[in-house]
Amino acid sequence: MENVAKDSAAGLAAGVAAVLTGHPFDTIKVKLQTQNTGVNSLHYRNAIDCTMCILKNEGAKGFYKGATSSFVGVALESSLLFGAYSQMKFALQGGDFSEPHLSSIIPSAAIGGACISIILCPTELVKCRLQVQAKDIGSCLQRYDGPLDCVVKTVRRGGVQGLFRGGITTFMRESIGNVVFFTTYEISRYHLLSAVGRILDKPFNAVPVSGELATLANKRTYSRILFEAGVDIFSGGLAGMMFWSAVLPLDVAKTRIQTSVDLKSSTNTLRNTQLIYRELGFRGLYAGLGPTLTRAFPANAAAMVTWELTAKILGVRHYEK
Repeated sequence: MENVAKDSAAGLAAGVAAVLTGHPFDTIKVKLQTQNTGVNSLHYRNAIDCTMCILKNEGAKGFYKGATSSFVGVALESSLLFGAYSQMKFALQGGDFSEPHLSSIIPSAAIGGACISIILCPTELVKCRLQVQAKDIGSCLQRYDGPLDCVVKTVRRGGVQGLFRGGITTFMRESIGNVVFFTTYEISRYHLLSAVGRILDKPFNAVPVSGELATLANKRTYSRILFEAGVDIFSGGLAGMMFWSAVLPLDVAKTRIQTSVDLKSSTNTLRNTQLIYRELGFRGLYAGLGPTLTRAFPANAAAMVTWELTAKILGVRHYEK
């Protein structure tokens, strides 16, 4: 039970780091995904044009619209995801952490992703609706004064179920995406650490993780700590880019569903994906790819290095003999 709390705390810290780093890029992505729709009639030439429009019309604070909702949602989501993933993987591997096992990584990541979709759906709905509204004439979505006002008006108009609009699409994105994410992260991290370990004449993965920074410093040189942090940054960033490359079409469909001004419009994932393809082609399914991948690397790199460091400080063991 103690390790569950520690894993969850490490996940919460990772979530906060991800939002601080990646929210501005997420705002650009959402605006690109909703351009020329019922909520945003503006057309952006590219991500840079979108960035300049936000700065001109809303100022720097425009990049952090919906950030409050993201902090709440991502903090809870990361806490649950990393806690569930770590504990389930530990149970399935039976304490064998000598190398990654897909038989434990895949189900752990899929179930963890499915669980967090319950939290992410309403918080992302609020975030997206706040992000698409602007001070210019291109935005025709009902104005919200903030996250709470958005929640109240959404419930008033569509009931509590209105907060879970796009829930199935969110479920699909998170379960599939997290399988890709953790598989990429675990495998790339393992092989990179093994390679670095050979260079430094001592395998990283054979060293137990200590619960105290002082002990950690005694067991490893500062160069080893820095090398491992570098590997965490690279592996986390790469995993984040693979996540979004795999599920961005689902994310575009989810954004359309959640920001639609017509409550009678379809919430079917396949139907919305087909509509986007007919309207905009394959390119439409990957709207916002540039800012999404630009955000994915630093946000997930920050999240994973924070997760690993926090877990070590708290004494959670990810790798053992």
